[in-house]
Amino acid sequence: MEIAIALHTLSAVIWVGGMFFAYVALRPAAANLLEPPHRLALWSQTFARFFPWVWLAVILLPVTGYWMVFRFLGGMAHVGVYVHIMQGLGWVMILLYLYVFFAPYRRLARAVAREDWHEGARRLAQIRRLVGVNLILGLIVVAVATGGRYWHSG
Repeated sequence: MEIAIALHTLSAVIWVGGMFFAYVALRPAAANLLEPPHRLALWSQTFARFFPWVWLAVILLPVTGYWMVFRFLGGMAHVGVYVHIMQGLGWVMILLYLYVFFAPYRRLARAVAREDWHEGARRLAQIRRLVGVNLILGLIVVAVATGGRYWHSG
């Protein structure tokens, strides 16, 4: 169980922490310092480096989560409501990531390659909104995951 917990936690930290850094620190700095062509190229390359880590996280999180639930905790009927909340929000986050990756991110990369800065800016704005939603969901999941088991003890 220790390996599953470690992999699960590291996956969440990498994904949610990466979104937090990108949204709260990198995004405003890039917007203030870089002209659109450079800003869009920065984001395209940043996503290209970050998204393989997110792919690893979206695979490891459900695998390790279900491994713990079914191997060590007796199945979904025997876990607290916080685990169900974590699972549900986690799947919403994964679906949002898949949409970002397969739709606006690919369109952003193509727009940057064509030097179509208007289209690239549209796609980056779309990604920004979706990452913002996923970041909020991720922070909620972290709060639920770390505090949920204590809800019953008031």
